[in-house]
Amino acid sequence: MKTIEEINQHNLKKILSEKKIPEFFPGDVVKVGVRITEGKKDRIQYFEGVCIAKKSRDLNSSFTVRKISFGEGVERTFPLYGTLIDSIKVIRSGKVRRAKLYYLRDRTGKSARIAEKIRKKIGIDVDVKPETVTEENVASVVEAPKEEATKTEALQTEAVKVEEAPKEEAPAKEQSESPSEKK
Repeated sequence: MKTIEEINQHNLKKILSEKKIPEFFPGDVVKVGVRITEGKKDRIQYFEGVCIAKKSRDLNSSFTVRKISFGEGVERTFPLYGTLIDSIKVIRSGKVRRAKLYYLRDRTGKSARIAEKIRKKIGIDVDVKPETVTEENVASVVEAPKEEATKTEALQTEAVKVEEAPKEEAPAKEQSESPSEKK
């Protein structure tokens, strides 16, 4: 006679063989594709937000995603191995120090942002503030920092040349006499 744990493990292996689930953690921005059935039509609706909690309970594992929609906070809890989940994609990894990010419920605006963790090819993590992350910054961290230094030196010398250029003064306007003084 099989126990419930053995049955759950067997079902879990079966689900994982059919569907690939990426590794993600609380603080990561994830995009979850959910199958929606409207009448006879099926479609996929995406829910993108910050993963604020993850529960590991074998077959009953779930995760909670939070996003701000039209100024209102919306949270949705998904079963990790549910049949309605079509896809899970990790958009960005976040640098957090907690397993449950429920404190984000009270925060809005800039205080609700999470710093991004950029993973280099060698496996070293680099922490960057959210407002400074651009494609150019990521490329410069991953590729060659020496080239960036020479570019900044060239830009600085150009800026000095522009500052040293003489400024042309506007021609002085002749002071015209008012009509009452001409009399």
